[in-house]
Amino acid sequence: MMKKSVLILFTAMIFNSVIPQKVPSVVSTVDLNRYMGMWYEIARLPNYFERKLKCASATYTLRDDGRITVLNKGNYLTDPQKSTSSKGIAWIPDKKSPAKLKVQFFWPFSGDYWIMELDKEYRYVLVGGPSLKYLWILSREKKMDELTYNMLLRKAIDNGYDVKSIIRVQQDCN
Repeated sequence: MMKKSVLILFTAMIFNSVIPQKVPSVVSTVDLNRYMGMWYEIARLPNYFERKLKCASATYTLRDDGRITVLNKGNYLTDPQKSTSSKGIAWIPDKKSPAKLKVQFFWPFSGDYWIMELDKEYRYVLVGGPSLKYLWILSREKKMDELTYNMLLRKAIDNGYDVKSIIRVQQDCN
Protein backbone atom coordinates (compact mmCIF):
# COMPACT_ATOMS: atom_id res chain seq x y z
CA MET A 1 0.00 0.00 0.00
CA MET A 2 2.86 2.38 0.87
CA LYS A 3 4.57 1.77 -2.49
CA LYS A 4 1.31 2.49 -4.31
CA SER A 5 0.83 5.76 -2.39
CA VAL A 6 4.39 6.86 -3.13
CA LEU A 7 3.93 5.98 -6.81
CA ILE A 8 0.68 7.97 -6.99
CA LEU A 9 2.30 10.94 -5.25
CA PHE A 10 5.36 10.77 -7.52
CA THR A 11 3.16 10.54 -10.64
CA ALA A 12 1.09 13.51 -9.48
CA MET A 13 4.24 15.57 -8.88
CA ILE A 14 5.58 14.78 -12.34
CA PHE A 15 2.21 15.48 -13.95
CA ASN A 16 1.86 18.83 -12.18
CA SER A 17 5.39 19.87 -13.11
CA VAL A 18 4.82 19.38 -16.83
CA ILE A 19 1.42 21.06 -17.07
CA PRO A 20 2.11 24.35 -18.79
CA GLN A 21 0.88 27.45 -17.02
CA LYS A 22 -1.86 29.45 -18.66
CA VAL A 23 -0.51 31.72 -21.37
CA PRO A 24 -2.15 35.15 -21.25
CA SER A 25 -4.28 36.17 -24.21
CA VAL A 26 -3.55 39.43 -25.98
CA VAL A 27 -5.53 41.87 -28.06
CA SER A 28 -5.53 41.25 -31.80
CA THR A 29 -4.56 44.74 -32.95
CA VAL A 30 -2.68 47.74 -31.63
CA ASP A 31 -2.40 51.10 -33.36
CA LEU A 32 1.05 52.19 -32.20
CA ASN A 33 0.41 55.82 -33.12
CA ARG A 34 -2.61 55.90 -30.78
CA TYR A 35 -0.70 54.02 -28.08
CA MET A 36 2.07 56.63 -27.94
CA GLY A 37 2.11 59.24 -25.21
CA MET A 38 1.92 59.20 -21.43
CA TRP A 39 0.28 56.48 -19.35
CA TYR A 40 -0.16 56.66 -15.58
CA GLU A 41 0.40 53.55 -13.53
CA ILE A 42 -2.81 52.76 -11.66
CA ALA A 43 -1.75 49.39 -10.22
CA ARG A 44 1.04 46.83 -10.48
CA LEU A 45 2.23 43.58 -9.07
CA PRO A 46 5.17 44.15 -6.72
CA ASN A 47 8.51 44.25 -8.50
CA TYR A 48 12.04 45.10 -7.49
CA PHE A 49 12.60 48.06 -9.78
CA GLU A 50 9.52 50.02 -8.64
CA ARG A 51 9.43 49.00 -4.98
CA LYS A 52 10.17 52.50 -3.65
CA LEU A 53 8.10 54.51 -6.14
CA LYS A 54 4.79 56.27 -6.43
CA CYS A 55 3.42 58.55 -9.15
CA ALA A 56 4.83 56.16 -11.73
CA SER A 57 4.24 56.81 -15.41
CA ALA A 58 5.45 55.58 -18.78
CA THR A 59 5.80 57.70 -21.89
CA TYR A 60 6.07 55.99 -25.26
CA THR A 61 7.48 57.70 -28.35
CA LEU A 62 7.56 56.12 -31.81
CA ARG A 63 10.98 56.30 -33.41
CA ASP A 64 11.83 56.64 -37.10
CA ASP A 65 13.07 53.02 -37.17
CA GLY A 66 9.68 51.70 -35.98
CA ARG A 67 10.87 50.98 -32.47
CA ILE A 68 9.52 52.74 -29.42
CA THR A 69 11.39 54.82 -26.86
CA VAL A 70 10.11 54.05 -23.37
CA LEU A 71 10.60 56.56 -20.57
CA ASN A 72 9.50 55.36 -17.14
CA LYS A 73 9.36 57.88 -14.31
CA GLY A 74 8.42 57.81 -10.66
CA ASN A 75 8.79 59.70 -7.42
CA TYR A 76 10.23 58.20 -4.26
CA LEU A 77 7.75 57.22 -1.56
CA THR A 78 10.08 58.51 1.16
CA ASP A 79 10.83 61.83 -0.58
CA PRO A 80 8.20 62.65 -3.22
CA GLN A 81 10.14 65.74 -4.31
CA LYS A 82 12.82 63.42 -5.71
CA SER A 83 12.20 61.38 -8.81
CA THR A 84 13.93 58.79 -10.92
CA SER A 85 13.61 57.70 -14.52
CA SER A 86 14.67 54.86 -16.76
CA LYS A 87 14.86 54.90 -20.55
CA GLY A 88 14.46 51.85 -22.75
CA ILE A 89 13.47 50.60 -26.15
CA ALA A 90 10.47 48.48 -27.15
CA TRP A 91 9.76 46.63 -30.38
CA ILE A 92 7.40 44.11 -31.93
CA PRO A 93 9.41 40.96 -32.71
CA ASP A 94 6.62 39.31 -34.73
CA LYS A 95 4.42 41.58 -36.86
CA LYS A 96 1.71 38.87 -36.76
CA SER A 97 1.41 39.45 -33.00
CA PRO A 98 1.46 43.26 -32.62
CA ALA A 99 0.35 43.11 -28.95
CA LYS A 100 3.40 41.04 -27.92
CA LEU A 101 6.22 43.53 -27.56
CA LYS A 102 9.68 43.21 -26.10
CA VAL A 103 11.16 45.97 -23.95
CA GLN A 104 14.80 46.46 -23.06
CA PHE A 105 16.24 48.76 -20.41
CA PHE A 106 19.61 47.04 -20.01
CA TRP A 107 21.37 45.30 -22.87
CA PRO A 108 21.31 42.35 -23.48
CA PHE A 109 18.26 41.68 -21.30
CA SER A 110 14.72 42.20 -22.54
CA GLY A 111 11.31 41.47 -21.11
CA ASP A 112 7.86 40.76 -22.41
CA TYR A 113 5.30 43.54 -22.69
CA TRP A 114 2.03 41.92 -23.70
CA ILE A 115 -1.09 44.01 -24.16
CA MET A 116 -3.88 41.85 -22.76
CA GLU A 117 -6.67 44.43 -22.73
CA LEU A 118 -6.85 47.79 -24.48
CA ASP A 119 -9.71 50.26 -24.44
CA LYS A 120 -11.14 51.10 -27.88
CA GLU A 121 -10.40 54.76 -27.17
CA TYR A 122 -6.92 53.97 -25.79
CA ARG A 123 -7.84 55.27 -22.31
CA TYR A 124 -6.63 52.23 -20.35
CA VAL A 125 -4.53 49.12 -20.87
CA LEU A 126 -3.64 45.90 -19.05
CA VAL A 127 -0.04 44.80 -19.62
CA GLY A 128 1.83 41.69 -18.52
CA GLY A 129 3.60 38.71 -20.00
CA PRO A 130 3.77 34.93 -20.11
CA SER A 131 5.78 34.61 -16.87
CA LEU A 132 2.82 36.03 -14.88
CA LYS A 133 5.37 37.84 -12.67
CA TYR A 134 4.73 41.34 -13.96
CA LEU A 135 1.42 43.12 -14.37
CA TRP A 136 0.44 46.75 -14.85
CA ILE A 137 -2.83 48.60 -15.16
CA LEU A 138 -2.20 51.88 -16.97
CA SER A 139 -4.46 54.81 -17.75
CA ARG A 140 -4.29 58.10 -19.59
CA GLU A 141 -5.68 59.71 -16.43
CA LYS A 142 -4.24 59.62 -12.89
CA LYS A 143 -7.43 58.00 -11.57
CA MET A 144 -9.53 55.13 -12.81
CA ASP A 145 -13.13 54.33 -11.95
CA GLU A 146 -13.65 51.21 -9.84
CA LEU A 147 -15.79 49.47 -12.45
CA THR A 148 -12.99 49.63 -15.04
CA TYR A 149 -10.34 48.75 -12.46
CA ASN A 150 -12.26 45.67 -11.31
CA MET A 151 -12.90 44.59 -14.91
CA LEU A 152 -9.15 44.74 -15.59
CA LEU A 153 -8.41 42.77 -12.42
CA ARG A 154 -10.88 40.08 -13.55
CA LYS A 155 -9.18 40.00 -16.96
CA ALA A 156 -5.81 39.55 -15.23
CA ILE A 157 -7.20 36.70 -13.11
CA ASP A 158 -8.70 35.09 -16.23
CA ASN A 159 -5.21 35.24 -17.76
CA GLY A 160 -3.71 33.33 -14.84
CA TYR A 161 -2.47 36.17 -12.62
CA ASP A 162 -2.62 36.08 -8.84
CA VAL A 163 -3.62 39.64 -7.98
CA LYS A 164 -3.81 39.30 -4.19
CA SER A 165 -0.63 41.36 -3.78
CA ILE A 166 -1.46 44.04 -6.37
CA ILE A 167 -0.40 47.55 -5.38
CA ARG A 168 -2.60 50.56 -6.07
CA VAL A 169 -0.14 53.23 -7.14
CA GLN A 170 -0.42 56.64 -5.49
CA GLN A 171 -0.74 59.36 -8.14
CA ASP A 172 -0.66 62.39 -5.85
CA CYS A 173 2.44 64.16 -7.18
CA ASN A 174 2.46 67.35 -9.25
